[in-house]
Amino acid sequence: MTNAPQTSASTNNGPALAVCWSCKGPVAWGGLFCDTCKAVQPPVPLDHFARLGLKRDFDIKVPVLDQLYFGFQRQLHPDRFAAAAPKAKQISQSQAVAFNDAYETLKDPLTRAAYLLDLWGEKVEGEGAHTIADEELLMEQLERREALMEADNPASVEAIARQAKLDAEAALSALASDFASGDKIAAKRGYLRLKYLVKLGEEARARRARLTLAR
Repeated sequence: MTNAPQTSASTNNGPALAVCWSCKGPVAWGGLFCDTCKAVQPPVPLDHFARLGLKRDFDIKVPVLDQLYFGFQRQLHPDRFAAAAPKAKQISQSQAVAFNDAYETLKDPLTRAAYLLDLWGEKVEGEGAHTIADEELLMEQLERREALMEADNPASVEAIARQAKLDAEAALSALASDFASGDKIAAKRGYLRLKYLVKLGEEARARRARLTLAR
């Protein structure tokens, strides 16, 4: 994991230099500001990891992510552009949106995993991506959901929610190992298992609340 300098986003897959929209001088590709005229520069095509100055890796430390994100956002705060030209304001807002998208995607393990798998060419979201082709995983989920539906008191539901939480924590650890080893198939399966465990936990908490209110 690497920390990006707080004056520019890291670059990938682009030329070394671009042209400043304001002074027409050279600027580092992916840089936030022109070194010459100090104008904010438009966002360039970067993946979310590169935009925040991170190595493309599932193992992200959230405090480091927070530090990088808020460092960039401080540079793009609207107060800094209150007296700027309309185009500079629009560009700063575009940059803020790009950093928001990157941060919101990477801070959550599930969306981070889905995004990383997508970068690997493994589709896990969208049309046709929600079918469980793994029979073992399918049976596991069916049995858990059946147990939840049959639980008729808050204590029983709480036990299911607690077990789902423990299993989700274990699944998250296994998923990190799968990504670290570069095993796409295992990572995709691990993502789906974690996703359904998280969903089961949410449904268990909702059912527990309904049963508690009904008593």
